[in-house]
Amino acid sequence: MASSIQCDIVSAERDIFSGEIEMLVANGSLGELGVVHGHAPLLTTLRPGPVRIVFSSGEEEVFYVSGGFLEVQPGVVSILADTAIRADDMDEAAAEEARREAEIAMENQAGELDYGRASAQLAEAVAQLAAIKKMRGRS
Repeated sequence: MASSIQCDIVSAERDIFSGEIEMLVANGSLGELGVVHGHAPLLTTLRPGPVRIVFSSGEEEVFYVSGGFLEVQPGVVSILADTAIRADDMDEAAAEEARREAEIAMENQAGELDYGRASAQLAEAVAQLAAIKKMRGRS
C-alpha cells in the first residue's frame, strides 16, 4: 500500500495508537495541517485539540491531544503528547463541567497565576469538547 503511512500516537502514560493510515489532520502551532504519504519531514508543536486519522478504508478515528509535538519522517508520522485520549473514550459531561469551572475561576481570579491556570484549563476543556464534536460529526 504505497499511499499509506505509519502513525504512532504516544502519551506520557502509554501508547495510544500505532498503525497504517492514509491521512492525519492535527492543529499545529501555525494552524491545521494534514499529513499524507510523501509529506516533507517536519517537526512542529501541537495545540490542544482533535487529531483525526483516516484509514485506507475511508473510516476515521478522532483523538484528543493536550498539546505536544508532531514529527513527520519518510513513511512515519509520530505524535508525542502529555495527554492523548480516543474521542470515543471522552466524557462530554465532565469536559463541559471543567469548562464551566474554568470560566468561573477566570471571573474570580485572585492574581495573574490564578488567571493563567484557569485560562489553560478553559483552553483544554474547550479543545476536548471540540474533539468530541468532531468525532460525533464523523459517526
